[in-house]
Amino acid sequence: MSRNIEKRKLDNSAKIFPIVSSKKYSSVFRISTCLNEEIDPEILQYATQKALKVFSSFKVKLKGGFFWYYYAKNEKEPIVQKEPPYPCKYIEPKENNDYLFKVTYQKNKINIDIFHALTDGNSGTHFFKEIIYYYLEEKHKGEFNTVSRLEKKVTYTVEDAYITNYDKKLPANASTKKAYILNGKLLGHPKVAAVYEIINLEQLKKQAKSKECTVTQYLSAVLINSIYKANYVKNKGKKPIKVCIPVDLKKYFKSETINNFFSYITIEANVAKDGSTNFEDILKMVKSEFKKRLTETEIKKTMSANVRIGKNILIGVIPLFLKKILVKLSYIEIRKYTTTTFSNVGRIGIIGEYNQFIEKFMLLIAPEQVEKIKCSACSYNDKLVFTFTSTLEGTDIEEEFYNILKGQGIEVKIEDNGVHKLNIEK
Repeated sequence: MSRNIEKRKLDNSAKIFPIVSSKKYSSVFRISTCLNEEIDPEILQYATQKALKVFSSFKVKLKGGFFWYYYAKNEKEPIVQKEPPYPCKYIEPKENNDYLFKVTYQKNKINIDIFHALTDGNSGTHFFKEIIYYYLEEKHKGEFNTVSRLEKKVTYTVEDAYITNYDKKLPANASTKKAYILNGKLLGHPKVAAVYEIINLEQLKKQAKSKECTVTQYLSAVLINSIYKANYVKNKGKKPIKVCIPVDLKKYFKSETINNFFSYITIEANVAKDGSTNFEDILKMVKSEFKKRLTETEIKKTMSANVRIGKNILIGVIPLFLKKILVKLSYIEIRKYTTTTFSNVGRIGIIGEYNQFIEKFMLLIAPEQVEKIKCSACSYNDKLVFTFTSTLEGTDIEEEFYNILKGQGIEVKIEDNGVHKLNIEK
């Protein structure tokens, strides 16, 4: 376990989020779980406080320095509230005791919304699981071997693993063309629609195996095909459909950091140019793109290029108030190189004796001005939940995604947050 630090720097990825974030682009992701019983808010408050003692590096607030933001110790207690109408909204410090995460509940559901400056999805999941463990242990006293669990201490560091592991000699990846941007009428701020496609994991794995691909590759192909059929064709798209896939760097580098430590690859589908318009062709292209881009060398190139930007002396000496203007303009332009983001955190593992109380997990990512839909997935037991978070009024892409999976013989159930009226029998 890391000791709490009075003041510390943000990691290389985290630096960007406070600068570019706003009420319209929150840089927030959410992890949710549904239990098989109603949530007790007082116990949830207790569990959050207990988990925060284990993950003491999250007991921080964000402060603005002359050149960069930094973390300072937060002496206040976290607030647990009822779930607001829309997910992944901007976390207002004054309304949240200055914390960079927010725990909420609704009926049998617990959520944690996390500002990306604090951590990434992988580490955020570990923190969320700790809250769930403490919650269930307090709610069902005497039913768990808590001594055994607590003896296995959570260990982590607060190192900036980007700085530790980057290679300044590696060349940057070549820049590419701008991406196709999703078209459609917007819901209007502050509305965000969430659609959860609950997929039979065994059938999904079987189908992916038959296509000689991974689950992430298979779902990426379904997503690209859905965008093509439901949005690209009717808007006469010409630019490539580009999907940004975050990559957990702990799979490539030895690190126990609790901070952000991720990179990304971009899957580029030149559907109009190459004529790859049916699912099989798109899947073949996706597999090729993954093989080309998901290599240790390519991952290191992307990571190292981003670190070089963060360490650039000229950028470093620009005062924070000017950085906010310049970086925001640059960031908006950079986002035009991506159609959507698809983040799959994979299997969420829970200690066996706790399983009986948990139905499923969901991951959600805040959409933004350019990426009007963002996608995410996680699996638990026999279910994979693929989530669309959207600021578009239409549901054509979500429905097409559902229809493609059903057409492949995969069972899918649909849930949503009530913003959209889906043309699907739930």
